[in-house]
Amino acid sequence: MFDRPALAAAVAAHGRVARVVICAHQGSSPRENGAAMLVWASGQSGTIGGGTLEFEAAAKARSLLATGGTRIDKIALGPALGQCCGGAVTLGTEVFDATLLAKVPKDGLYARPLGTDAPAEAPLAMRQAQKTARGEGLAHLRYAQGWLAEAVSPPTQPLWIWGAGHVGRALVQVLSPLPGVAISWIDTDRSRFPDEIPEGVTALIAANPADLVPLAPAGAEHLILTFSHALDLDLCHRLLGHGFARCGLIGSASKAARFRSRLQALGHSPDSIARIDCPIGDPAFGKHPQAIAISVAAERLARPRTALSRKVAR
Repeated sequence: MFDRPALAAAVAAHGRVARVVICAHQGSSPRENGAAMLVWASGQSGTIGGGTLEFEAAAKARSLLATGGTRIDKIALGPALGQCCGGAVTLGTEVFDATLLAKVPKDGLYARPLGTDAPAEAPLAMRQAQKTARGEGLAHLRYAQGWLAEAVSPPTQPLWIWGAGHVGRALVQVLSPLPGVAISWIDTDRSRFPDEIPEGVTALIAANPADLVPLAPAGAEHLILTFSHALDLDLCHRLLGHGFARCGLIGSASKAARFRSRLQALGHSPDSIARIDCPIGDPAFGKHPQAIAISVAAERLARPRTALSRKVAR
C-alpha cells in the first residue's frame, strides 16, 4: 500500500522527501514487494529490509533530494553488498514535495512511470490494472516496463481500546505502529494512562466510559479490557445495541459463559452475542500482557485483506 498520510506528514515536517519502494524481486528478498521507506536529509522512517541494501538505498535517495526526480535500481543481493540472499530487488525512488504530493490520489490506484527508461504511455499491463481498479475496486501492486502502480492506503480502521491497564498498554504499544489503524483509548482518569501517549492514539477520559459508546463509529473495532467486569458487561451491552465491525473481550471461558447468560437476560440474541470474541488472543501465546497483545496483533495481520477498502470512484 502507498501510505499517503505518512508521506504527507513527512513532507510537512521535512520539505522534500524521497520514497524508496521495492517494486519487484526475484529469489530471496529482505522484504516483500511494496515495502517502502521515507528518506529526508537528516533522517528516515520505515524499512525495506535493513542492512547494506537499505543503507545504500538511503544514500542514493539523499543524493536525489537536491535535484528531484525518480530512479530505478535493480540490485543483486550478493557479495557486492556483503549479503548471501541470492536474490535481486528492483527499487524505485521518487522525490516528493508539497506540489508533487498533491498529484497523488487519496485513494484508488496510483500508477506512474519511474526512472528515465520508462515509456511515456502506460504499458498494456498497467492500463489493464487501472481498468480493473476502476471497474471492480480491486488493486494490487504492479510493476511493468518501468511503470509502478500501487493501491493508496484506504482510510484508517478505527479501533477503540477500552482500558488502560497492563493489557491495554501492551495492546496500544504493539498495535499503534501498525499501518491502517486509528486508536481511541478510553479510561476513567488521565492518571491511568502512561505519561506519553503514542503518536496517532487519541486518549478519551470519562467517569463512566460506557457513556462514550455513542461516539464510536458503527464500523469501529473494539477491544474491552477494563478493570471492572461490571463495566465490561455494560460496554458489551451498549455496543451490541450500537453496532460494531468486530468486538473482543478479555476473559476466560467461564467469563464468556457468564456474559452470554447475562447479555441474553438483557435481551440480546445468541447470534448477536456470538459476535463478541471472548477471550481475545491465542491462549497458546500465554497470559502475559505483551503475549496477549502480540497474539491479537498476529490475528489482525492474518485476516484476509482486499487491496482497496471500497470501490474506486468511477
